[in-house]
Order: sequence, then C-alpha cells, then structure tokens
Amino acid sequence: MKDELIIATIALDIVWESPEENFKQIDKIIKNVNADIFILPEMFSYGFSMNTHEIAEDTYAKSFKFLQQKAIQKQAVFCASIPVKGREGYYNRLYWVAPNETFVRYDKRHLFSYAGENKHYTAGKKQVIINYEGWRILPQICYDLRFPVFSRNTPFELYDLAIYVASWPSSRSFAWNTLLHARAIENMAYIAGVNRSGEAPNGLSYLGDCHVIDPLGKDIQALDKKESLSIFAINKPYLIEQRQHFNFLNDADDFTIQF
Repeated sequence: MKDELIIATIALDIVWESPEENFKQIDKIIKNVNADIFILPEMFSYGFSMNTHEIAEDTYAKSFKFLQQKAIQKQAVFCASIPVKGREGYYNRLYWVAPNETFVRYDKRHLFSYAGENKHYTAGKKQVIINYEGWRILPQICYDLRFPVFSRNTPFELYDLAIYVASWPSSRSFAWNTLLHARAIENMAYIAGVNRSGEAPNGLSYLGDCHVIDPLGKDIQALDKKESLSIFAINKPYLIEQRQHFNFLNDADDFTIQF
C-alpha cells in the first residue's frame, strides 16, 4: 500500500496514425523520469482516427507491447487507450499495464457520435475499477466525462482516483476543464485528466491541458513541469481526512446503471 502516488501526465503531440513516431517521442519524454503511474492521451499511438480498418490493432499488438515494455523498464504503470480489433467489432480500449506484466482493460462506454465514433467503434458494456497499491482507480475515456452518472461515486463502491485520457479539442476546452473539476467535487475523489496537444489533419487543435485535481476541486500544483510532461503527487490520508470531514457521499442517491 502507498499513501502517496506520483503521477506523470504526458500531453503528447500525436503524430497522426504513426505509432513508431509516437513511441520515439514518448521514449524521449520519459527518459529520465520516475513515477508510479504514467498517463498518455486517448489513442496515444494513432490519434483520434475513425480509420479503423487501417489502424485497429489485434489484441496485445505493438501499442500494447510498447506500454508493457515501458512498464517493465520504468517499474511503473502505463495507462493509455488504443484502437483495437475485437470479436464484436472495433474498440477504443484503455489499458492499465503494470510492471509485473498484469493488465486491466476498459472499453470506452460513451462513443462520440458528433464525430461519428459510434459508426466505427463498439461501445463498452461495463465500468471497471482497478485496485492498485491500496487505491481504487476508475479509468475513463474522453467523452465519458460528459456523463456524470457513469462515474458517480457511492458510499458502497468508492473509488479514490478517476483517470480521463482524452483527445479533447481546444474549441471545447472550457467544458473539459469545468467538467474535470465538477467530477472531483461531486465524487470527493482525485481526478487526473490527460489531453493530447498539437494539431490533427482534420484541422482540430489541442491544448494539452492536463490536470490533477484534489477531492475539493482544487488543482494540484505540479512538482515538475517540462513541456508536455508534468509530475503530480496525490495523498491517500488527505483524501480520507476530507471524506470524513465532508461526508457528502453518505447522502448520495442510490441507483443502478442499465447496460
């Protein structure tokens, strides 16, 4: 169990549909960095592409293997989403890859119909909570952020940290920043939001606005910041203290989600 987790967020300027180039970028960024968890943006190796027939990888193919290699090399968790070809279609799949070669996967539940994601990918059918070093962690992907019921904390199944990996364009950055803070406040949990930077061929630009937010909705100041990389610390005793003092979750409504 760890009272403190060190989180590295990487606002990668993704080279469109060029995994090898993105792998090289990441190697350079993390070369002299140590952390417990490294978080990369949504579809980190390709960009938010609907070209599934060309880019979707077989399960545990090169992008997954890259995450696995980095996890072993850094003795840390690597977290990112990848376009994957599955039995029932294509998935925007998040992998949580640990250094002991174990992993957890989560398929994006809310597909971004505004950009046609629902026509190219298959929606996930379950919520996932990861147990790691005495922490309970909820992985989410981009558009999931707009649907608070799916990440609603309850006193019966508390998570401590929610992670949002994203390709959230600058034109809607106000919503991104506002909703991340709202999720922290309403769920009395830490939130890590990791967004890509740069521009995509479709003309969309991305600010690389990454946040780690405490359970009261306050931005945590980075311990270190270098271009696209930021390092943050989160503290479990502080989380417990705030939840005991402000026991708002005890008054939450009970509900079930129908998949």
